[in-house]
Amino acid sequence: QVQLVESGGGLVQAGGSLRLSCVASGRTLRNFAVAWFRQASGKDRDFLAAIRWNSGHSVYEDVVKGRFTISKDTAKNTVYLQMDNLKFEDTAVYYCAADPRAIWSALTQRETYDYWGQGTQVTVSS
Repeated sequence: QVQLVESGGGLVQAGGSLRLSCVASGRTLRNFAVAWFRQASGKDRDFLAAIRWNSGHSVYEDVVKGRFTISKDTAKNTVYLQMDNLKFEDTAVYYCAADPRAIWSALTQRETYDYWGQGTQVTVSS
């Protein structure tokens, strides 16, 4: 079992930055793929970015490419999402998710991931 806890959300002005953290406990994230999703009020939960723990290879949704960066800290068993140049439409609850069996072609799909955090709210004021 893996427990995921997100933190780092908050209120920020448009154009600002936040760094979200996803700390894993219960087992190492070695061999896992870890992703960030977000869900705005009344909308679906959308994929943002994913990283394969072993290789460090990452993939991004086009809407955040160039503004968001996913990274990992092996020693801390933690994945980060650095979010720059935030926009009002980035307002949402942000979730991290992980799975040890994810294949590259399915990293963007919500159904791929068995383990989820509780989410952290990000609010961007215009």
